[in-house]
Amino acid sequence: MIKGLHHNAYRCRDSEETRRFYEGFLGLPLAQALEIRETKSGRPTQTLHTFYRMDDGSCLAFFEAPDMPFEFKPQHDYDLHIALEVEPAHIEQMLAKGKAAGIETRGVSDHGFIRSIYFRDPNGYVIELTAKALGHDRAMDPSVNGARDILARWQQAKAAR
Repeated sequence: MIKGLHHNAYRCRDSEETRRFYEGFLGLPLAQALEIRETKSGRPTQTLHTFYRMDDGSCLAFFEAPDMPFEFKPQHDYDLHIALEVEPAHIEQMLAKGKAAGIETRGVSDHGFIRSIYFRDPNGYVIELTAKALGHDRAMDPSVNGARDILARWQQAKAAR
């Protein structure tokens, strides 16, 4: 049985630059760093795997692997984004902090059940900070929100195109 998220892992260009954003700007403490000198298949490597802990104990993790090609590019929100929950009062504070730090910052977007702001991290990933709005839990309850019906309608419309 799945208990929850331990970590999500992404590539990074530079581990220290990444640490400055996730620990220094967002406030997620560096919880672990592992040097990997050999892959499970026996290939020599020089890779650093870092973990940044959130309040619930789960982590965002990154691999700096200079010996493995990877195309870093700015990600569109629809392609890839990482959404992190914050208290509602932190939305405006972090929006101002991002702008003051010269970090690409967008928002506030009101999605009805959540309010969000967006940053771009040093690796090109979109980071969303989101706060639950009133009615969030009901909006996320599939027994009342019609999620399966919406998906079925989507699939029907897609097949008709």
